[in-house]
Amino acid sequence: MTTTAASSAEPPAQPEPKAPETPLAARIADEQRRRAVVQRTAVPRPPEPRVMTIANQKGGVGKTTTTVNVAAALAQSGLNVLVIDIDPQGNASTALGIPHHAEVPSIYDVITDDRPLAEVLQECPDIPGLWCAPATIDLAGAEIELVSLVARESRLKRAVDEQLAAMGDDERFDYVLIDCPPSLGLLTVNAFVAAAEVFIPIQCEYYALEGLSQLLNNIGMIRRHLNPRLDVSTILLTMFDARTNLSSNVADEVRAHFPDNVLRTQIPRSVRISEAPSYGQTVLTYDPSSSGALSYLEAAKELALRSAPAVSTA
Repeated sequence: MTTTAASSAEPPAQPEPKAPETPLAARIADEQRRRAVVQRTAVPRPPEPRVMTIANQKGGVGKTTTTVNVAAALAQSGLNVLVIDIDPQGNASTALGIPHHAEVPSIYDVITDDRPLAEVLQECPDIPGLWCAPATIDLAGAEIELVSLVARESRLKRAVDEQLAAMGDDERFDYVLIDCPPSLGLLTVNAFVAAAEVFIPIQCEYYALEGLSQLLNNIGMIRRHLNPRLDVSTILLTMFDARTNLSSNVADEVRAHFPDNVLRTQIPRSVRISEAPSYGQTVLTYDPSSSGALSYLEAAKELALRSAPAVSTA
């Protein structure tokens, strides 16, 4: 009896069932995809320098952390960036690895003694293109000294404008980020008068919007009396914890209040972000592979690429 080829052929092999993707594997795959997007996204130079004050009158929201990490991310993308530290605590200076003991020329000398800004600038040791005008403890007394000075509210603006005007197009700063104290004193007023944009970090925690209405009222007052071009252009959600409903609820509430101004990127709560300043670094150099570093890169690129509608402060 003849056996046909069809009857002797083995049945085709069945594909093995694919193992379900674990949460960890899904997260790793998502981060790899996001990194690929960041790496292939070019960051354009703004046509004019963007001067931004990073502000929130509520402490502990990641204001200084956001200042230095967004600045570092922009510089790593090939832009020239200046951080002006006018908080007497000098935390931004520390995080950038910039010496700021009492003998160091600082932003205090610029504001109180009319010293040119160029004479106090220091370059960040581990990020080319990132510069800092450091704060020293002398700033703690600057509030009192400014009271008797002429044009006390606009001394920082004059220094920044003179510095930008003196720089050629190839060397000019693309971004100037001003880190100010949480209180509304003359130092913070100087920051608002010097800037065209306000960048507000908001933590994804209970009472996240506490004090925000007062901050917007204060910005509105600055607009009416001292700086009519000032607008709230950007809001960034920080300390986001995906494991909790609270973070998601707060994020939804903030986005509902400011639908056009909140960046899509959310900064996660991260031990690496918290550790980096104690080593005189931003998270981008302390742990470049961390989720926090990736999120700040995404936030900086989104900031540079997006249009910036203004929040009404009337």
